[in-house]
Amino acid sequence: MNSRQRLQKTLNHEPVDRVCVDFGATHVTGISASTLSKVRKALLGEGDYRVKVIEPFQMLGQIDEKLMDALGVDVLGVLPPKTMFGFENKDWKEFTMFDGTEVLVPGDFNVTSDGKGGWYLYPEGDTSVPPSGHMPKDGFYFDAICRQQPIVEEKLDPADNLKEFGVLTTDEVATFVESADKIYQQGKGAILSAPGTGFGDIALVPAMWMKDTPGIRQIEEWYVSTAMRRDYVYKVFEGQCEIALKNLRLLIDALGDKVQAVFTTGTDFGMQQGLFISPNAYRDLFGPFHKIINDFIHKNSNWKIFIHSCGAVKELIPDFIESGFDILNPVQCSAAGMEPAELKKQFGDDIIFWGGGVDTQKTLPFGTPEEVYEEVTQRIRLFNEPTGMVFNTTHNIQAGTPVENVLAMFRAIKDSAK
Repeated sequence: MNSRQRLQKTLNHEPVDRVCVDFGATHVTGISASTLSKVRKALLGEGDYRVKVIEPFQMLGQIDEKLMDALGVDVLGVLPPKTMFGFENKDWKEFTMFDGTEVLVPGDFNVTSDGKGGWYLYPEGDTSVPPSGHMPKDGFYFDAICRQQPIVEEKLDPADNLKEFGVLTTDEVATFVESADKIYQQGKGAILSAPGTGFGDIALVPAMWMKDTPGIRQIEEWYVSTAMRRDYVYKVFEGQCEIALKNLRLLIDALGDKVQAVFTTGTDFGMQQGLFISPNAYRDLFGPFHKIINDFIHKNSNWKIFIHSCGAVKELIPDFIESGFDILNPVQCSAAGMEPAELKKQFGDDIIFWGGGVDTQKTLPFGTPEEVYEEVTQRIRLFNEPTGMVFNTTHNIQAGTPVENVLAMFRAIKDSAK
């Protein structure tokens, strides 16, 4: 059974020879470049190797083919050509992080000093405009800088919040095809990160890569607007949905069965102790658009649909399933009500758990290797028996995570197949 077959069977709730593994296929299932560099050196040596930073907002590293083989990774990502800051992953150049980790960054990854030892990063790499990202001294990732202009209610136009959306060009589609073809030839599983389908992420990401920020772009203001300017938000979602369906048509026709799963939304609906919004608010505003998108994908492809939502979202999982989602990530078992055995019991027949393999808030960064090994072993036994899990940690592996703990995690994954 090759990796693609293993992923496909897992997504179909069929038994597999071992748990399917993803590390780095999406921007929410990855690993910090600094931690990745240390893990790679521990496993493979090659001390002069520089990890590529493929997602500069979180400073996530690219897992190369040699390391993928060593770790038993099954799934690769078909990612958009541009980063969250609007520049492409190309023209690589050397860069040194605050902790001394030597990496490669895209050519338009341009930083300037904040005057306090930290760095500013710029939309599309253009240092002539105000910065959109800030990493404080000794930091490991960037914070988005709010560049919201004062809101004049009578001048608000939903079209302003649609400026970042557009129908994919022939060249952009070709980039997705090139990536999917390479993954297919490797015999790996593939998950597409679809552009423009993540209703609710409008405030954060465009604010980082757009040189100007028309409309509502401040995160707090956007979430307030879902209640206070509900009609405005609904019109934005209607326009976004129309464009998203056109792009999905292009991508489904171009990629076909070379892709097995599609990541459509990363909007967080949960916090540590409860929901971010009420179930009624989800059903009224988000759910209808999720269902339109998901029904289209299911009707026109064999792809399974991946939703990422952090936090205590147990109360919304039935709504996610009703909206057509097949896969739940990151499965934050440390949040209120997210007890893994109960999740498996209630929802295991209807949804795949992509994540939840080990806690990245406590166990992986602060536990012992023995504690990591035990938790990973238990989670695989629970979520993947008889089937139903794509192994990943609960969100990205952070900088500063002990290498010995990451290696213990992979040792437990390997041993679970015996």
